[in-house]
Amino acid sequence: MPRQLGELEDAVMTRVWQWNRPVTVREVLEDLQQERSIAYTTVMTVMDNLHQKGWVRREVDGRAYRYTAVSTRAAYSAALMNEAWSQSDNPAAALVAFFGMMSADQLEALRDAMRIVLPTLPEGAVQAVGEASGDRSAEGVEAADDVEPDAGR
Repeated sequence: MPRQLGELEDAVMTRVWQWNRPVTVREVLEDLQQERSIAYTTVMTVMDNLHQKGWVRREVDGRAYRYTAVSTRAAYSAALMNEAWSQSDNPAAALVAFFGMMSADQLEALRDAMRIVLPTLPEGAVQAVGEASGDRSAEGVEAADDVEPDAGR
């Protein structure tokens, strides 16, 4: 299970994810230097650490390495959410609290995700989701789309 990236690790990985291509330490350094003063060796060390931790793979290109992300930012975010959720002694309450913190845009993203995921679940799983929502059918889950988010968010 991944731990949360540190500030500089996240800054480096953000570039690797955004560029979505093999990158060199020099490219990342030059982009980071637009925001902060940072040494080549610092970026090289961070990228080597990310490689050792399994976040990026690298291939030799002349005298340098080219680094490529092993997974997406979305997969990283999902893993962090799953880890946090699994630490709860009451997962249902944690989800309710999490949903209560969501903005209208986040709730819409959740609805979109549910529309994508529900049709791919086996029939028994869709039935279970409907039952968990207080309905005996999958329509109970879809009916949640009609609920408006709190106006205060």
